Amino acid sequence: MGASAPGSRIPRRALLGVFGGLFCGYLGLTSAIPVLPGFVRERFGAGDLAVGLVVTATALTALLVRPVSGHLADTYGHRRVMQAGALLVAVGGLLYFPPLGLGGLVAVRLLLGVGEAALFTAGAVWVVSLAPHERRGQLIGLYGVSMWGGISAGTLLGAVLLDLGYGAVWGFNAAAALLGLLLIVSVPEASRAARPVAEPQLAEPAPTEPRAAEPALTEPAAAPVTGPPDRGRPGRWQRLLPRPALLPGLALALAAAGYAGVAAFVVLHLQARGTGSGVVALSVFSAVYAGTRLVIGHLPDRLGARRVATWSGAGEAVGLLIIALAPNLPVAVIGSVVMGVGFSLLHPSLALMVMDRTDPSRQGAALGAYTSFWDLGLSVWGPLLGVVAAGLGYPAVFVAGACCAAAAVAVALSVRRPDAEPAASSRVRSTP
Repeated sequence: MGASAPGSRIPRRALLGVFGGLFCGYLGLTSAIPVLPGFVRERFGAGDLAVGLVVTATALTALLVRPVSGHLADTYGHRRVMQAGALLVAVGGLLYFPPLGLGGLVAVRLLLGVGEAALFTAGAVWVVSLAPHERRGQLIGLYGVSMWGGISAGTLLGAVLLDLGYGAVWGFNAAAALLGLLLIVSVPEASRAARPVAEPQLAEPAPTEPRAAEPALTEPAAAPVTGPPDRGRPGRWQRLLPRPALLPGLALALAAAGYAGVAAFVVLHLQARGTGSGVVALSVFSAVYAGTRLVIGHLPDRLGARRVATWSGAGEAVGLLIIALAPNLPVAVIGSVVMGVGFSLLHPSLALMVMDRTDPSRQGAALGAYTSFWDLGLSVWGPLLGVVAAGLGYPAVFVAGACCAAAAVAVALSVRRPDAEPAASSRVRSTP
């Protein structure tokens, strides 16, 4: 009874530091996005190809570095790697100031991608280690809301600060990331779940070791976080791409097609239908996406990750089909609501499936590999959906996204259940 009480409490101060650090990191990182195209054209006289390279360079390194960041977090501690990520984002903001040329600017953006990957991935696993077992899916979802909040506010503030000059934007990038670093540093020392998790793995991964070491904010939740460990000693490749992350990651990459279609083409789709306010549908989607996690983000924990992932993928598909067939704005908004609700819970449900099938000592690498599939999906679907739109029209984009969402459901259902769930089921209403 005494052991279960701490495990069921949410360490709010610790989570405030982690969530706030992520928010501020993305606030600074994305403040440069709306001003970089004009900066590249004005300072270097470059064209669209160079603009695209500069803006998307961070996504390239984030895609490649996320699994490495997760592995480093498993080895050296979530706190340390997340701090390094925030520091790199701050340094990247300062490196906008020197006249490094176009190649130097691309290198700075690549460095920022490394920082973004370390910041997000280490923080995500830290949240899992801090969360009570029955609240993991909910807190993973809220962690994502912190990221999206930082992105939304950062792009808005970057556009506003441009009136003061590029230097104001670069300075804000660095200052916001440094504030995030301070928030991460402020997390109480007792919340350092990463190091106790990693060290027993090197010596003796007994489930009782973390509890005996430090029963404070995190350790009661760290041991029962997952089902049985993924079996076998991992090779070098599998340390970076753990097997439990592959199928949920593939489902996430497939689901990314719907998001890419809405973000890129819903405004143009509605303009072609004679509606000039297509941005309303996109805004409604964003609001519902965040609101769903705030209101019913506990459902993956309560009803089971597999069941909620299935419903979520189906909801995304139905919403996309409504948008494809929408003759006017009100119907398109209904589709955006349906898709927003479904898509919002898909990521935390799939992430929970990864956690349930991964040994605690490898969860950083697993979450890093899993989230890298999101970057991969956007990189693939963006150009492909452009080809679909050019050849078949805008409605076909959303039909294709619906088909991918249905495929994501099929992949999620093919994920093998953990072999044993007695520890979780005794405290959580998790459906098999």
